[in-house]
Amino acid sequence: MDERPWLEQYDEGVPAHIEVPPVPVFHFLEEAARTSPNAPCAVFKGASISFKEMNELTDRMAAALADLGLKPGERVGILMPNIPQFVIAYFGILKAGGVVVAINPLYTAREIQAMAQDAGIKIAIAASPAYPALKEAQPQTQIETVILTSPNDYLPAVLWFLYNWSKEKKNIGRTQAAPGDLWFKDLLARYDPEDRPEVKVGPEDVALFQYSGGTTGTPKAAVALHRNLVANALQFRRWLVGTQDGKETILVAIPLYHVYGMVLGMLLALYSRARMVLIPNPRDLPELLKSIQKYKVSIFPGVPTLYNAINNHPDVQAGKYNLSTITACISGSAPLLSETKARFEALTGGKLMEGYGLSEAPTATHCNPMLGENRTGSIGLPLPDVDCRIVSLQDGLTPLPPGEAGEMIVRSPQVMQGYHNLPEETALALREGWLYTGDIARMDDDGYFYIIDRKKELIKPGGFEVWPREVEEVLAAHPKVLEVGVAGVPDAYRGETVKAWVVLRPDETVTEEELRLFCRESLAPYKVPTQIEFRERLPRTNVGKILRRELVRQHNEQQAKDGELAKITERNSL
Repeated sequence: MDERPWLEQYDEGVPAHIEVPPVPVFHFLEEAARTSPNAPCAVFKGASISFKEMNELTDRMAAALADLGLKPGERVGILMPNIPQFVIAYFGILKAGGVVVAINPLYTAREIQAMAQDAGIKIAIAASPAYPALKEAQPQTQIETVILTSPNDYLPAVLWFLYNWSKEKKNIGRTQAAPGDLWFKDLLARYDPEDRPEVKVGPEDVALFQYSGGTTGTPKAAVALHRNLVANALQFRRWLVGTQDGKETILVAIPLYHVYGMVLGMLLALYSRARMVLIPNPRDLPELLKSIQKYKVSIFPGVPTLYNAINNHPDVQAGKYNLSTITACISGSAPLLSETKARFEALTGGKLMEGYGLSEAPTATHCNPMLGENRTGSIGLPLPDVDCRIVSLQDGLTPLPPGEAGEMIVRSPQVMQGYHNLPEETALALREGWLYTGDIARMDDDGYFYIIDRKKELIKPGGFEVWPREVEEVLAAHPKVLEVGVAGVPDAYRGETVKAWVVLRPDETVTEEELRLFCRESLAPYKVPTQIEFRERLPRTNVGKILRRELVRQHNEQQAKDGELAKITERNSL
């Protein structure tokens, strides 16, 4: 049996092997600045920054960070949406020899504190909306320096004036900053690009801490080297056959603080000298759709929720937007429904390809082909240089033949080095060069892979990551809650949503909304359960562990019964 049958399914021009150059990640930006200095690197609400300007701004940031005491290998936090400052901070950190820790700017103080403590962050760079939570968390962390920025700093002149005028009317703005905190743009102005520190950064140096659910459901930092990120950007550039360097426009709507947006948005754009159109809020569909039309977006990585929202937007259905420039879309982070794919491709004429990735292999390992067959329900084929096996769930070693389900394991140049300060977790995830994904899958005879279930119980509402234990801990802290189980259940809009099953203390009453409000004090909005079911008891194992899978099975069974009952009622009413 051919151990890599997927190679026969590759599009013409996609190689089985790619020679990864021994360069740091910021080499992509430096090369783009050298070969296409005046071409647009990033567009934000109409303002454009060229590759040359972006390279110089990141040199200034590297100089500033070095002057603030950043040493090679030290971690720096970024708490920003998709704005130019994220790109500047990201490459400035790497050029100074630092390690990026990208944190969701919607996180609460409690969530920021946990990551900052674990990573040992001393410098944090935050957009103003994330500033209050960061300052609340700071006393319980090692953070010594906070650099603050506002989304308006890189707006076009007219919008900048209007933004500041509205802020002035509301009496908010720079007065938010605490004494001693620094302002991003003021800090950069103190340095010239020539002040960039002479720090030797190579492919084997650590570039990124990406927090992941790992194999047990507890957030932990997957450690990625420069060469891991470089390899994955090159793999996808070669996968997108037919696209042309220097001529594409990539819509970066998926968050840059997530490794998916970071690699398949930002790094892919820089490597291929494509123009990035930054969308800070993908829920603002009018802005997103206007940007696709205005900038003639050709590549659009996203999540099924976003594609589905576009499909159903009334202005799209009315034909008010021209989306025909889109040629390639990569869908990840959640299962892609065949109806969503078919409708989106009909609307745009482009190709929507489902892929698969995880933070431990930043970011992708599989994708359906650009020109070849996209198989329904499949995550596609392993990318170049990705070896993939399905192994027995019993021993974790025995390779299984096509059609049989087991744990999917991968071996590839983008696989992480391990989890930060967690040798036991690392040993569980990485075994003899193979990454154990924790996902149960099967492979067909042609090398297409299909995810059947998740061995680890990570929830992915709309592509975000939610760890059940974290939500359970918050709900369990409510004085009226006796016990709680949390899991992901199917959702037509998000792909998956957070559900909680709650047992109250004797003689206590509480409403679903009260519990949601309680959760919102400690959790980001997408982690708050959208469904809460009250129970007298929860199913448990013999040793007392709550059976989340059984809760999900019961939920799905009840949904099916409710659906059948609805059909019977509808027939009887006719």
